[in-house]
Amino acid sequence: MGTQGIVNLAYLVAAVLFILDLKWMAHPRTAVRGNRAGAIGMLIAVVATLMSPEWSSHGEDGIGWDMIIIGLGVGSAIGAVAAWKVKMTSMPELVGLFNGFGGASSVLVAAAAIVAAVSTDYVAFGGDDARILQMQVATVASALIGSVTLFGSYVAFGKLAEFLAVKWKLKPWQQAIKYGFMVVTIGGAVAFMLSVGFGLYSGVVLLCAVLMSAVLLAKRDAFPGLNALKLGSLLGSLVLAGVVVATARPEAGIDPTQQPAFWALVAAAGLLGVCLTFSIGGADMPVVIALLNSYSGLAASATGFVIDNNVLIVSGALVGASGIILTNIMCKAMNRSLANVMFARLGPTSNTPDADEVYKNVKSTSADEIAMMLETSERVMIVPGYGMAVAQAQHAVRDLADLITAKYGCTVEYAVHPVAGRMPGHMNVLLAEANVPYEQLKEMDEANSTMQQVDLVIVVGANDVVNPVARTDPTSAIAGMPIIDVDKARTVVVIKRSLSPGFAGIPNPLFSMDNALMFFHDGKAAFVEIINAVKET
Repeated sequence: MGTQGIVNLAYLVAAVLFILDLKWMAHPRTAVRGNRAGAIGMLIAVVATLMSPEWSSHGEDGIGWDMIIIGLGVGSAIGAVAAWKVKMTSMPELVGLFNGFGGASSVLVAAAAIVAAVSTDYVAFGGDDARILQMQVATVASALIGSVTLFGSYVAFGKLAEFLAVKWKLKPWQQAIKYGFMVVTIGGAVAFMLSVGFGLYSGVVLLCAVLMSAVLLAKRDAFPGLNALKLGSLLGSLVLAGVVVATARPEAGIDPTQQPAFWALVAAAGLLGVCLTFSIGGADMPVVIALLNSYSGLAASATGFVIDNNVLIVSGALVGASGIILTNIMCKAMNRSLANVMFARLGPTSNTPDADEVYKNVKSTSADEIAMMLETSERVMIVPGYGMAVAQAQHAVRDLADLITAKYGCTVEYAVHPVAGRMPGHMNVLLAEANVPYEQLKEMDEANSTMQQVDLVIVVGANDVVNPVARTDPTSAIAGMPIIDVDKARTVVVIKRSLSPGFAGIPNPLFSMDNALMFFHDGKAAFVEIINAVKET
């Protein structure tokens, strides 16, 4: 078996590991095994690529081993710092940022490929017209989807890190990222114009950079003209994609080191990514994260066609397909279509009742009273929400569950809503970090089927996912959204700092129901007080 045969076999092994990775990641018990399988598969793919005859032939005149080692060192350092230093509560924005890195790599590979292909007169493709067309279309797809992913992921990161579309004063690090990004964007557009001269394409790049910066400066994510800007950037991207395909040929006489149409496409697609993501509110962030993950996979798959790498095509397709499936699951969990998430806005309507009227019968409770209720409860269910993540209360939640199980012998379960938090599986990740047994986690439907037999439900920072309006008011913005029916339990305790609405901006009548009590407190501090009260009982 020759070198290429060994490489192909290694690619096959890597692809199988990627498939097993996705399969094992679907269950918490096997998630660690899946993570390791994916990492080993990627290592095999990288080593096989560096062993391939194509790399050997290009490596003589191109990038040498010194640059490869430097790249591996820098990337490994960033990954190690992120793994050890980033808090679990910041994981959603980290995932969004890493999706953007994938999009950026696709854009850069596409740019290098189009320059190399034109400059070498398509020698790498044997002069075959069909092969040339494949490379052109794949390059454009990689650039378009990659740019949408890069800039869309930046917006998702900025909104999750709370420095985009906010009215309050920013912290120094938030200001540095927000305004630094805009300076780099406009500065890059000006530098591009100076390098190629003023023309149609350089003008498009500058215009897109200015519009992008203007959108990112907005202090709210809904303003007139945003949908028109989405449509305009989409049409502009498609037109420029066609231009790049039509002109990226050696016989066109275009200098391969200056491809203005290509960079105009990247700029227009970047504006599209910003506009598409900017208008999406916090309630839809799990969908956004899943969708951007899918985008990064599709961009990687297109890049695989550009550089003729089979394992990149397969792995990108797996990520793209799994991301779309997850996006669909998230949309169903909110009873909304993807189009509604992308172009509509979830929020209060003219029919939304006034909060003062909804909350006129709210009753407060204390840690001592909750401890007494726990003493007489045989079955307790905890419903985690984003408030638990913000307060980093997952360990205190587990400590209370262990304590009352040992002291009172009651059954403790966790009801997890699919879109609770800021990313898919956010609550599962936090509870797993606190070593909560997986057997205690109940999916929404399973929890709802026996909710009437639950003695006490403790809601930790969740709001929209337990709002009974979704079930009772057909005129509500969240009507039809599947929720956890905590209002059907015998007693409900809601731990929140205030009566402020959730991401949907809709008052929650659960808080003033006869069987509901409010414990106004920080999530972690509340559980610490309850634990102390139980110990003293």
